[in-house]
Amino acid sequence: MSKQKIFSHPGEGMWTPTPDGNRRRVVLYTDELMVVEFAFEKGGVGALHSHPHVQSSYIAEGRFEVTIDGRTETLEAGSSFIVPSNLVHGVKAVEAGRLVDTFTPHRADFL
Repeated sequence: MSKQKIFSHPGEGMWTPTPDGNRRRVVLYTDELMVVEFAFEKGGVGALHSHPHVQSSYIAEGRFEVTIDGRTETLEAGSSFIVPSNLVHGVKAVEAGRLVDTFTPHRADFL
């Protein structure tokens, strides 16, 4: 087995700003899967976009308006959602919060 990182601990990884004014940190990744944490201030927007990766998201803190393929729902901590490949999606933080996203395959553009 390679020396691939397979465990993560709180506080590891550097936060980087996102183009839409939020921040993210890559938690762990392989070629097949990536875990990324996103932090939003109240009112922060994850702009509508699409990508070929399948995405699943878990709301760790806060409340978010989540739009997927033109459908919007307000979700709170403990909720989750899935974005199939290539669907237009985005979020707005109703209150400050954090999302834990997984992508398959990994997002090379985040590395």
